[in-house]
Amino acid sequence: MAFYILACFLGTFTGVIVASSPTRQVRDQVLSIKPQSDEEIQFVKQICIQYKPIFWQPSSIDEIRINKEIHLYINASNIEEVKTQLTTAAVTYRVLIADVQQLIMEQKQTSHPRVFSSYHERYHPLHEIYFWMSEITKEYPSIVQKILIGPSAEKRLIYVWKLFNGTAPPKGALWIDCGMHAREWIAPAFCQWFVQHVVDSQDTMITNVLKSFEIYVLPVWNVDGYEYTWTTDRFWRKNRSKHNRSQCVGTDLNRNWDVGWCGPGASSEPCSDIYCGRHPESEPEVKAVATFIRQRSNHIKGYISVHSYSQMVMFPYSYKTSRSKDHNELNHVAKKAVNAVKSVHGTNYKYGNSAYTIYLSSGCSDDWAYDLGIKYSFTFELRDTGRYGFLLPPHLIKPTCEEAMAAVREILCHITQCS
Repeated sequence: MAFYILACFLGTFTGVIVASSPTRQVRDQVLSIKPQSDEEIQFVKQICIQYKPIFWQPSSIDEIRINKEIHLYINASNIEEVKTQLTTAAVTYRVLIADVQQLIMEQKQTSHPRVFSSYHERYHPLHEIYFWMSEITKEYPSIVQKILIGPSAEKRLIYVWKLFNGTAPPKGALWIDCGMHAREWIAPAFCQWFVQHVVDSQDTMITNVLKSFEIYVLPVWNVDGYEYTWTTDRFWRKNRSKHNRSQCVGTDLNRNWDVGWCGPGASSEPCSDIYCGRHPESEPEVKAVATFIRQRSNHIKGYISVHSYSQMVMFPYSYKTSRSKDHNELNHVAKKAVNAVKSVHGTNYKYGNSAYTIYLSSGCSDDWAYDLGIKYSFTFELRDTGRYGFLLPPHLIKPTCEEAMAAVREILCHITQCS
């Protein structure tokens, strides 16, 4: 299939400093720090309060722990002072990314506008993804249906694909969403890859499943935030909703669900990257998806939310440490999924319930889906573990999607009891 792919444009980036002349290169960097004591944690927190870096990992200052890596994006104007302070205090650090701007430029390179073969090995701005959605819907009308589920905070349109190729009523459905957090570009890339794989698939298992099972795919959930990462701030996480009592913008869509809302791992402060919102489902993006899934809660058998980065397959619960009633089965399925990942390119993923595997976080979509009755609820954290973080280069899109596809296939096979 060949069709016209619109060329993406290069935006300006808040927080990303570009060289002002050929002779002077200014570099933003990402540092990795692993505190070894409570004293080092307190020192690092003071550094964060003073210089206000962007948290890549974990998602907030409150989640800093002993012997857990912290990945901080630091402006070039502050980087040498931060390094000096860390060295003076004997806090060990290493540079993960020495030139952030270079990797951003690499991510924004696009394929030739009429060459489809490399389309899925590049990242694409929102208008290109919208265009591609329309084209693939036209190309495969018997398999693909595009469903409008609602507007975003800034009134952009949120679409879900429905994939199905059967003649009899479907026996169930799988839901997959991507792009809940705006800066995680590999997630929407995977959803596009997944749909293309399904419609073009020579895989007998996939072909057979689609005859009796629907797959819903939300390729870009946080459409406003994703657009903002292309035009203004590459590392924006939240949506772009306005708050009456604060000049800060945005809510974390994965803290806005009605499940342990605004508990551990969430914040009631609108300026926080993990702000939980005014109330559960206060955000139109969350409300649209929650409404769609509720209306089909008896039909949807599996839920997968795709994120990055950390290389993990996780399942409920996130907001509490107690195990779910289906813990043993979900753990078994997650193990099979990570084994499938490893079989493709040898990539190692961790697996387990979220609270123990990554950290406590409240108001998350997979917990909500599970408590709604969708037993097979999972969250994927795709590549990598920090070498590139949110700036995963285009040449790693293909292997990342191939191995994630293997994991989805394993989960889908378990749900549908394929042979």
